[in-house]
Amino acid sequence: MKTKVGLWIDHRKAIIVAITNKGEEIRLIISKAERQLRRSGDSPLKGARDAEKVPASDSRQRVLTAHLNIYYDAVIACIRDAEFILVFGPGEAKGELKKRLKKANLSGRIVGMETVDKMTDHQIAAKVRQHFETMVISRHDQGRR
Repeated sequence: MKTKVGLWIDHRKAIIVAITNKGEEIRLIISKAERQLRRSGDSPLKGARDAEKVPASDSRQRVLTAHLNIYYDAVIACIRDAEFILVFGPGEAKGELKKRLKKANLSGRIVGMETVDKMTDHQIAAKVRQHFETMVISRHDQGRR
């Protein structure tokens, strides 16, 4: 049996469901990227912000990009051996991952991209199972024609 992987991804975490002949495995990868870095002295009770305490916008963006690069590399390392990849999630992360998969010459393995909202681990695993069961059935039906 060929490895089939489905993953729900956003900028904070990726939940990867791998289906092989040995069964199903679920992995979690947590991102260290923060969309908005916390600022010191942001509270009106603590007084005005100090310019030195707030990193420059481009500096914050570089930190975010570096964390996302590490995160996407970890996700790709987990799914590199998959023959079929289903990617879904709520925001921009799935498109960013698709670009990274293209650079790694893995984009040809993507069998689906979907926008979905937050899901539990069980819902994610069920969606992945259902997608690949449907894929097998439709390929089987095409072979009969």
